[in-house]
Amino acid sequence: MPTELVTGNHAAGYALSVSAEANRKARGAACGIYPITPQTEIVEFVAKFPFTKSRVVPVESEHSAMGVSIGASLAGARSFTASSSNGLAYMVENIMVAGFYRLPIVMVAVNRTLGPPWNIWVDQGDTLMLRDFPWLQFYCETNQEVLDTTLLAFRLAEDHRVLLPTLVAMDAFIVSHTQSETNLPEQPLVDSYLPSLDLPHRMRHEHPTTMGGLTWPHETVSHRVEIDEAMRRVPAVFEDCREAFRRNFGRDPGAAIQAFETDDADTILVATGTIATTAREVVRRRRAEGEKIGLLKIKMFRPFPESSILDACRSAVRIGVLDRNYAAGMGGVFWQDLRAAFQGKRDDLMIQDYLTGIGGGDVTPTMIDDVLADLGQRSRAEAPLWMGIDTREEVH
Repeated sequence: MPTELVTGNHAAGYALSVSAEANRKARGAACGIYPITPQTEIVEFVAKFPFTKSRVVPVESEHSAMGVSIGASLAGARSFTASSSNGLAYMVENIMVAGFYRLPIVMVAVNRTLGPPWNIWVDQGDTLMLRDFPWLQFYCETNQEVLDTTLLAFRLAEDHRVLLPTLVAMDAFIVSHTQSETNLPEQPLVDSYLPSLDLPHRMRHEHPTTMGGLTWPHETVSHRVEIDEAMRRVPAVFEDCREAFRRNFGRDPGAAIQAFETDDADTILVATGTIATTAREVVRRRRAEGEKIGLLKIKMFRPFPESSILDACRSAVRIGVLDRNYAAGMGGVFWQDLRAAFQGKRDDLMIQDYLTGIGGGDVTPTMIDDVLADLGQRSRAEAPLWMGIDTREEVH
């Protein structure tokens, strides 16, 4: 298995391409592509890949990119695309359609701040605005995790117990444009992990049918219930796919949540993406100094792994959530879901939100020390706190 020095974008483009190629003996693969900083390198990689039986379709917008992927998936092809930020916003209508059609499309999204004001740096607000759609969501910390999670995403999405589209997210520039050693599995190994796609509800020309017709309320409710049941099956299916990944590739693609030093921790930080890397080092240092501090990294955001989180935090008395996103008028999105998960089950637990790294700002070890200092002196949680704001600067 070759190891190369590649960017997160390269890792994602490679994973999408070899996964698509793995379906060449079935109905091939297809995707619609449209560039947007900082994901453009992904679609450039895909466009140059020497596919055996696939179509890469350059289109005029992100909305059409997802439209092409929807059409290809309905025809039974392995389907995928990539986007970011305002491109995702423009794609939203078709993202919703793909979810409610239960098409196992895989999309890699490079998290970038939504504008205006225009900003190309990392912020999770773009993908988290999709949180209520029937898409699975995974947030990755490293280039290797991006590659592995993308491969796993196809197997998970296409499993007949799930059949839902899946989004794999990474931090803009911190991962997308930073090189690190990454294992790039060769095609035969990917072939052995990804079975040919068999979409049970694909369209067949010999049996013409209508997609997206009008339904009555009770039919819509039945449809939503089926999606809910599929979402509830995801954690178990994810573990099946993860175990198969370990057997096939010889490494762990990562659990839905990743607990670090939480067994006896009275204080736990919750983070996603690359903030988890910095927070882990702070926890490691302060553990060595005798503090009972732990870290919970959330990789799977949809479905929200509530029971696993409750179990990992059983010893905690206070939790600090590091949110690189902001829901206007409310606070951090991960904080909201975390509070909802604990409500009625651990009402003695203090859960404080810290809005940090918004708009691509640095999240340094000193800032995380500041979070822990604030968390340690609190007797109760308050409104979300903004971190990293330089009050010496005049705001225009």
